[in-house]
Amino acid sequence: MTFRTMASVGGAFMLTVASVLAAGSAHAAGDDVEMRETDAAFADVAQAVSDAIINRGYNIDYHGFIGDMLKRTAGDVGANKELYKDAEFFTFCSAVVSRKVMEADINDIAYCPYVVFVYEAAAAPGKVKVGFRRLPDGGARDQVNALLAEIIDEAAE
Repeated sequence: MTFRTMASVGGAFMLTVASVLAAGSAHAAGDDVEMRETDAAFADVAQAVSDAIINRGYNIDYHGFIGDMLKRTAGDVGANKELYKDAEFFTFCSAVVSRKVMEADINDIAYCPYVVFVYEAAAAPGKVKVGFRRLPDGGARDQVNALLAEIIDEAAE
């Protein structure tokens, strides 16, 4: 894979994640997003997410700094509104859990990697949210939802 292809793929991935996080209340209020809120410092919650993933034996495939990207590109897209004080996401996969999920339904490849996000909204400083987008309930996918819920519960403590 060439650098240009990797940059293109990475850019498309970032755009997808940005769309999900920036979709606002119309999507975030949906039944498919599970979140916790905490008064802990943003950096502590982000570190707790990383630790919760790594301490379960998983590798973080990508740690995205979406808040920084949105701040850096605001002028380029004519944006004036500050959305986040800070916002990050972590992607990872579990060979064991993912295999079970995909053996049950090969189309569940669509849900891998798993993404956990953390943000502190500019409009609500001091309130940090941590969450994930739930996979459709049922079958082997319930294991993934349980795993991700454990991670965000641990991070929000």
